[in-house]
Amino acid sequence: MAAPEDESSAQSQSSSATAAPTPPPPPSSAGDHYLAKCVLPPSVVLQVAYGYFRSPSSRDIVFGKETCLELVVISEDGIVESVCEQNVFGTIKDLAVIPRSKMAKDLLAVLSDSGKLSFLSFSNEMHRFSPVQHVQLSSPGNSRTQLGRMLTVDSSGLFLAVSAYHDCFALFSLSSSSMADIIHERIFYPSEDGGKTSSVQESCGTIWSMCFISKGFTESKGYDPVLAIVLNRKGSLLNELVLFRWNIKEESICLISEYVEAGALAHSIVEVPHSSGFAFLFRIGDALLMDLRDPQNPCCLVRTSLDLVPASLVEEHFVEESCRVQDGDDEGLSNVAASALLKLSDWDPMFIDTESDIGKLSYKHVSSWTWEPDHNYNPRMVICLDDGEFFVFELIYEDDSVKINISECLYKGLPCKEILWVEGGFLATFTEMADGTVFKLGKEKLHWTSSIQNIAPILDFSVVDDQNEKRDQMFACCGVTPEGSLRIIRSGVNVEKLLKTAPVYQGISGTWTVKMKLPDVYHSFLVLSFVEETRVLSVGLSFKDVTDLVGFQPDVCTLACGLVADGLLVQIHQDAVRLCMPNMDAQSDGIPVSPPFVSSWFPENVSISLGAVAENLIVVSTSNPCFLSVLGVKSVSSHCCEIYEIQRVELQYEVSCISIPQKSIGKKRSRASALDNSCRAAVPSGMERGYTFLIGTHKPSVEVLSFSEDGGGLRVLASGMVSLTNTMGTAIRGCIPQDVRLVLVDQIYVLSGLRNGMLLRFEWPPFSHSSGLNKEEMDIVVGERDSLPINLLLIATRRIGITPVFLVPFSDSLDSDIIALSDRPWLLHTARQSLSYTSISFQPSTHATPVCSSECPQGILFVAENSLHLVEMVHSKRLNAQKFHLGGTPRKVIYHSESKLLIVMRTDVCDAGTSDICCVDPLSGSVLSSYKLKPGETGKSMELVRVGNEQVLVVGTSLSSGPAILPSGEAESTKGRILILCLVHTQNSDSGSMTICSKDGLSSQRTSPFRDEQLSSSSLCSSPDDDNSYDDIKLVEAETWHLRLACATTWPGMVLAICPYLDHFFLASAGNAFYVCGFPNDSPDKMKRFAVGRTRFMITSLRTYLTRIVVGDCRDGVLFYSYHEDVKKLHQTFCDPAQRLVADCFLMDANSVAVSDRKGSISILSCKDHLDFEYSNPESNLNLNCAYHMGEVAMAIKKGGNIYKLPADDVLRSYGLSKSIDAADDTIVAGTLLGSIFVFAPISREEYELLEAVQAKLVIHPLTAPVLGNDHKEFRGREIPSQATKILDGDMLAQFLELTNRQQESVLATPLTSPSTIKASSKQCPSPPLMLHQVVQLLERVHYALH
Repeated sequence: MAAPEDESSAQSQSSSATAAPTPPPPPSSAGDHYLAKCVLPPSVVLQVAYGYFRSPSSRDIVFGKETCLELVVISEDGIVESVCEQNVFGTIKDLAVIPRSKMAKDLLAVLSDSGKLSFLSFSNEMHRFSPVQHVQLSSPGNSRTQLGRMLTVDSSGLFLAVSAYHDCFALFSLSSSSMADIIHERIFYPSEDGGKTSSVQESCGTIWSMCFISKGFTESKGYDPVLAIVLNRKGSLLNELVLFRWNIKEESICLISEYVEAGALAHSIVEVPHSSGFAFLFRIGDALLMDLRDPQNPCCLVRTSLDLVPASLVEEHFVEESCRVQDGDDEGLSNVAASALLKLSDWDPMFIDTESDIGKLSYKHVSSWTWEPDHNYNPRMVICLDDGEFFVFELIYEDDSVKINISECLYKGLPCKEILWVEGGFLATFTEMADGTVFKLGKEKLHWTSSIQNIAPILDFSVVDDQNEKRDQMFACCGVTPEGSLRIIRSGVNVEKLLKTAPVYQGISGTWTVKMKLPDVYHSFLVLSFVEETRVLSVGLSFKDVTDLVGFQPDVCTLACGLVADGLLVQIHQDAVRLCMPNMDAQSDGIPVSPPFVSSWFPENVSISLGAVAENLIVVSTSNPCFLSVLGVKSVSSHCCEIYEIQRVELQYEVSCISIPQKSIGKKRSRASALDNSCRAAVPSGMERGYTFLIGTHKPSVEVLSFSEDGGGLRVLASGMVSLTNTMGTAIRGCIPQDVRLVLVDQIYVLSGLRNGMLLRFEWPPFSHSSGLNKEEMDIVVGERDSLPINLLLIATRRIGITPVFLVPFSDSLDSDIIALSDRPWLLHTARQSLSYTSISFQPSTHATPVCSSECPQGILFVAENSLHLVEMVHSKRLNAQKFHLGGTPRKVIYHSESKLLIVMRTDVCDAGTSDICCVDPLSGSVLSSYKLKPGETGKSMELVRVGNEQVLVVGTSLSSGPAILPSGEAESTKGRILILCLVHTQNSDSGSMTICSKDGLSSQRTSPFRDEQLSSSSLCSSPDDDNSYDDIKLVEAETWHLRLACATTWPGMVLAICPYLDHFFLASAGNAFYVCGFPNDSPDKMKRFAVGRTRFMITSLRTYLTRIVVGDCRDGVLFYSYHEDVKKLHQTFCDPAQRLVADCFLMDANSVAVSDRKGSISILSCKDHLDFEYSNPESNLNLNCAYHMGEVAMAIKKGGNIYKLPADDVLRSYGLSKSIDAADDTIVAGTLLGSIFVFAPISREEYELLEAVQAKLVIHPLTAPVLGNDHKEFRGREIPSQATKILDGDMLAQFLELTNRQQESVLATPLTSPSTIKASSKQCPSPPLMLHQVVQLLERVHYALH
């Protein structure tokens, strides 16, 4: 039964309140200054390119993801590993690889909304793409009639073509050698001067596809290129194949021939590589092999019907029907019939709001294709049809004929937007709204290898505090049917948490893992040092205490340990250096005697303070007096060795840390970042022979030393002073090296972590002959030297915390990435210039060590909160997002704190028109219970609302199919329902235990190498990898929750928005009306509508803050209302100053609202000052505080949760910077349709002005300017009033931290040449010069808080 509506509520907009208005709310507390940071880049891959980008000898893959570029490689085991990812500060429209000579790297050609054709080259030094040349084609934007929509490159790399959507294209000849001017010649069609060579009628129409038709291997620079275009002329029902030739000598383009055949609609033209004139013309229902060797007489050689291809293969990954949700949205914002080209090639992310499937083609067509790389004879092509079937086409050349062999269906899954055949027999496939896949091509089918995560689109999310990790995690509704999923998204680099001990390990002072023999792959022992104790545990099938069997002294604190030779372990403690030979009971390769062999070396009347162990070398230091001793090991008998002192030197300063590279400098293994011999830097003189090790001193300094027994002994190779000052010129305290490491990746450098939480990078100078050190200034007295030590250059400094920094390499290799432990763990990317680090998704830890065993080859053991945590680092994984496959399309998600369950609304669960509300376990992803809506009823909105002392779930639905909004923005005549569901808690009669049933290979108690230590598998420690996503786990608990219908009411429109209001009301919309509703007598069985408010257009969102109500209108933007409970009337108080297509909004406080629109922008608006507050003037406009164009549509924005702040406020105050980035209430989190997550953090005015000045220099500096040539101010301010304050671009500012000190100084010294920038700055008082330390410290704080 419909709830009664108050009679007077219908006139609430035209009548004023009889009672005195409520006192105005306080002035706005939301700030006007924000910084935006994309914390998770887009995951949807729209374009792919395959070429030699980093080196002429290795191939890479480039992903075009609309607003960013990502360079990846596919490893030998078929895993996609990310090399680098960069924001382009624009929108990518198309990209292609330009092949160069075998001795040069390939270039990347990109079209973007900058209106430019950009040529990019990968910079190994900067570790990202850099622009080589920009060619202006049109004005910035997305015009359909201007050049910049599509590009194609001929197979030789000598010609390039660019087209618009309609009517025109351009041809370019490219230089094969010059990098300064890549464009040799160019011509436009129709010509810009309107000459006789261009007939408008010849090219008038929509350009669907184009490619060059090559002549073969003998083509020369005098060759006139032929361009084939699939063209839809205006008014024509069929598309034509049109061939054009560029006569370079006559500087003209002429139409050669046209080909059209009645029947199917042609959509794509694809050249057959190395064929000298063959091409495939793909049409709806068939594929034509065209002979274009004679361009004047095109003909079809072979016709292949796509509806008569061999029967489909059924396998374990088979998908019955792939429903592509690509239809008109609730607002009718786009006209699908505008161009069928958009249906076939360009997915419009606006079409996600309804469930009907329009325009589905009845015949199959090719949606994507790829050629086998480097296959010149009998080329093969993999095609994917629009129903997800994969086939292989092979061309067989027989005499003068051509034959096409078609394989059986290799696989059936989702239709792909892009597919790529790469070396090694791998096939990478990419879908728009589901995970991609890497397959291994077999003879008869595709074999699944790995997934390529794609979380787009994010339709809704809920931020929940993870108490165990002391940080937030996001539960997001991602993807569409049939691959809809719930993702748990966490910040930082992903770790797979395997095992955890009880908190019984108090006082750990050090951890090490040790091998039994130098060539061993796996570790044999784990050494734990305590304040007054040492324990040695075996690593293997058991994890037991073998301290006595190894020979380590158990009642001392171990300072260092390691393997000095095969079977010889060394323990260094305060009183001695102990040499041990473990017996066979400790390790199978041990000595066959019962007590392990032990021998010790004792210092003379001093205590050892530090030590380090490596192959054939032991180094120890003492304090008071300060000595450095080099020790060796010699064999006395078969099972007897002893330690002897080789050399001792006296130090002027105490040693603070010692590090010995475990691998020889000359034995550098290859990796993705080490490309070829030309990329390797020369090893500095003195390292090619003997042993090299590093020390840190209390001077403070870092020293690189070399030791050789056969000549010279110990000598200093290089020295770097640690002298840091703040902006005031005061020395920074605590700059003593805590740890130091040598790194060799393309060049050699030194990393040092300091005791005050800072991280330093030193490099050898380009010419290392000169040195500024005098002999008396040297720290170590070692006698005569051949040459003075080299002065190391301090390249970069960063603060990553306030506690000492420990550096833990992943492996013994010199090019291994490194874990930096401070206030929280960070991953240092050693292959990048300067200092580049990413947070690790794990809690703060005091110690860490790599653990490599057969059960866990990439393990890391962290010590945190007195527990041992075994995790597996997956730092090459592209996304830290765990997947729970739900099926259907998840639309809304809410976290229910009482039950600790997620409530998810799904549509298209089994078929179109089926929706339900389900309860999901956030730990396993299991659907515990669900409530199904009526057939044909679609869920639209839901919220938890308090009724008395309980919470109920209010659900809004649609009973009508089709769009909810007319093209004008007005509401369609539809019906909907409001459902009141109670979450009922019941007790099972079964036992109180929880049973976990899992498939093979995914047991809840994974095989543990630490069984004897009682490490338990944490239920919260699940893997984000899709293979370990708990899809098959079922939970049977003693307590269950299910949904019960309390009441249902039919409403006069789709209920698109619901929001709780105060403690006893809720708001719900229907069409262009919204209602204040409540529950009389606090009973969920009966609902009543108290008041109604109306807008001009469809209402898409409702939000409240205390008594304030904000309404999101699909055309008029956001509107503020207040409700007078005494007279039961709603009054509009403020309105949006501009029309806005609201996607989502929320009230930050009573006077400020954050809005995302469907054009890709975020805006913050607020009321005028409360002195101007008047209920009688509903046209009192809101003020636009600030805005930011993301270039991506955010369908969900919410308040931020825990935002980390750097615990170094006292340091920042010394720079005059206020504490700002800790106001979680004012932080905004946005999830976009491309799978991105943005965070908008409030900053103070002083910080804003400082960073604004830095940003103005970054956007014009050659190293950091937008890579596609965009005007940064135009892009970030697109469709935003010029007078509005612009939100700072955190991605642009983040580039500053990736630069070296000298590059940073160069940026800050850049003069502002932009007239608009000079004009804006002239209005203010002259600002003081930018101080490098001040800028770096503030950006470090931002990086720490938002990363």
